[in-house]
Amino acid sequence: MNSLKEQYWKYSLIAIILVLGLILFLKLTPFMGGLLGACTIYIMLRKQMFYLTHKRHFGKGISAVLLLLETILCFLVPLSLVAWLLIHKLQTVNVDTQAFIHTITQLTDWVRTQTSYDLFDQKNISSVASILPSIGQFLMGGISSFTVNIGVLIIVLYFMLIGGKRMEQYIYEILPFNEENKKEVLTEIHLLVRSNAIGIPLLAVIQGMIASLGYYLFDAPSVLLFGFLTCFATIIPIVGTALVWIPLAAYMAISGDWPHALGLVLYCGLIVTNIDNLIRFILQKKLADTHPLITIFGVFIGLPLFGFMGIIFGPLLLSVFLVCVNIFKNQYLH
Repeated sequence: MNSLKEQYWKYSLIAIILVLGLILFLKLTPFMGGLLGACTIYIMLRKQMFYLTHKRHFGKGISAVLLLLETILCFLVPLSLVAWLLIHKLQTVNVDTQAFIHTITQLTDWVRTQTSYDLFDQKNISSVASILPSIGQFLMGGISSFTVNIGVLIIVLYFMLIGGKRMEQYIYEILPFNEENKKEVLTEIHLLVRSNAIGIPLLAVIQGMIASLGYYLFDAPSVLLFGFLTCFATIIPIVGTALVWIPLAAYMAISGDWPHALGLVLYCGLIVTNIDNLIRFILQKKLADTHPLITIFGVFIGLPLFGFMGIIFGPLLLSVFLVCVNIFKNQYLH
């Protein structure tokens, strides 16, 4: 009878934990970027926190505040400056409206002649007009979400730094593995988070510089603006930078600058794209010895699930899954 009660309590508790955990996860989804960002930065700063509290004997509160200031100065301030510069540059972009409209008109006439299809049909114009408010709402929603998640990141990171040792010990105790497997899983998580947190910004800067050189050499408009956009486009594997330079080259061609447009396509197709993949794979192998396919598929999985932080936690999710499969194989199948 007592055994039956124990089983009832055990499985009832598991069911309660699962149901409440699912509810909490769904409700916290809008703040997932801030929560995952706090986890990432905590892993990067934990050694500094332990050094300040154990070696230098600083108080936990003072140490946490100092590391928060470091985070704001090293991560958030540069990110905000980049965003402000990007917005400022967008406001000052000069477009030859007459030449652009003339080229679009010629292109429309050519399409109508070849296919009897009118790009400026009333239905097409109505469709474009209906999409514009949605784009505006998406941009405003993205800005609001970014601001809220920055606040969540700072608050959560502070409390993670304060309770770091206890939090790590608690997580270590509830992991469903033996001691050896716990160390393997935690080492994998630590390596992947650090490698992505260091490698992705480094890759973005290198790619932005190489692409900006090409934009300058081939007389592209707003070199600085498109260089910044290229930096952010590197987060998407395989296609990555092509999301910027292909539309840019198309715009230059439509504007009548065919020689420079063709030169930019050749430069970016032969140099930027290959260096992008090469540097990405080298960094992943050097920093965490991660298979390139884990990075590629991990990012594709992570971006829809976690937003921007999916570039870090998508590969992590896939890698931990493979580690768990390997543990199961070694532990039970062998």
